[in-house]
Amino acid sequence: MSQITELQNEWNTNKRWAGIKRDYSAAEVIRLRPRIPLAYTLATLGSETFFKLLQQKQFYTGFGALTGNQALAQAHCQQPFIYVSGWQIAADNNSAGKMYPDLSLYPVDSGPNLVRTINHTLMAADKIAALAEPESAVLVKPIMIDAEAGFGGPLNAFELTKQLIEAGVAALHIEDQLPSAKRCGHLAGKVIVGTTEMLNKLKAARLSADVCNVPTVLIARTDAYGAKFINTDIDEVDRPFVTQTRSPEGLYGVNGKMEHAIARSLCFAPYVDMLWCETGKPDLKEAEQFATAIHAKFPGKPLVYNCSPSFHWQKYLNDKEIASFQQALFEMGYHIQLITLAGFHALHLSMFEMINGYRKKGLQHYANFQAEEFKQAEQGYRAHKHQALVGTAFYDAVLENIMQDDSLAALPNSTEADF
Repeated sequence: MSQITELQNEWNTNKRWAGIKRDYSAAEVIRLRPRIPLAYTLATLGSETFFKLLQQKQFYTGFGALTGNQALAQAHCQQPFIYVSGWQIAADNNSAGKMYPDLSLYPVDSGPNLVRTINHTLMAADKIAALAEPESAVLVKPIMIDAEAGFGGPLNAFELTKQLIEAGVAALHIEDQLPSAKRCGHLAGKVIVGTTEMLNKLKAARLSADVCNVPTVLIARTDAYGAKFINTDIDEVDRPFVTQTRSPEGLYGVNGKMEHAIARSLCFAPYVDMLWCETGKPDLKEAEQFATAIHAKFPGKPLVYNCSPSFHWQKYLNDKEIASFQQALFEMGYHIQLITLAGFHALHLSMFEMINGYRKKGLQHYANFQAEEFKQAEQGYRAHKHQALVGTAFYDAVLENIMQDDSLAALPNSTEADF
């Protein structure tokens, strides 16, 4: 059987690809693949695992991780996947080494670099855990990342997807904002691109994954609800929502309606695994409006919802409503629900509370903080033994095998033995 026939059969018969449309042929994919096959193990296994989550009768929450160790803490909590937020990359972990707002400022390699760091951390932690507890759960988890607006046109989206797969990404989402004017979905002045331009980026991302031979989970996010401008009025699906307003840059005004977000998402749906509509507040009626419209034409299409830290939750919902909010979303079809900036806020609040407490109580406060770490160890927390966490025992074992002597072993009889 030829590679072309084999690939076409895979698309036709594997349930993984049910309902997924491609406007290119298997022959074109094979023609673009390198003659020396490359294996992207983490991306492939992660994609398969992530897709299986979507088949389960429950929702899963993704918490934004800012560093490798934040991802590791999530793995120790048995979190099924790790989320990487573009906002957090801009704010504190980008290749420029700067703090930026989410205004399309950080370098394109920042996302792949952070994914690579997280995977290195999880892989290292897994081998450390395997040495100490061979039967322990695997700590390497699928990673879902914010690929922003693709950082340019279709070719940029194609290359970025490849870089993310090389870094080990399982799932990625691309949004329909104009890359040069891209901003956080909860900031004003959003500019979206025409529906055809967004479709071309989605097709480019899928083609890139196919060329890499990885079943990457692809998500289309729309920011049309709440958008102020669009860069073209050429697409028929967009025209009913274009206003007479024109910006000084020549952009066309749009009315920012949910109906526009729905119309565009229905165009995106055949090309992606999941859909996401960014909203401005936690509102089940809005969520239901979007889900109902999508599922009327694409029954069972999995959806993503952003339970955003940008929302003032207790302003809009009471405690009872908050407690039932996520299950209600799941019943509408929102299988993946994100707390995108969890890492950023957890990092700041924990450090702020530690320093403020220390100012008031001195070393006693830190001792109390440490006691809480010991208490959390009963729930799987590992960072209280920080030397062991980063692999001292593993490298003691390596050194012992090299030197046939454990006299230089670092961990035994260290201060951590008291823990």
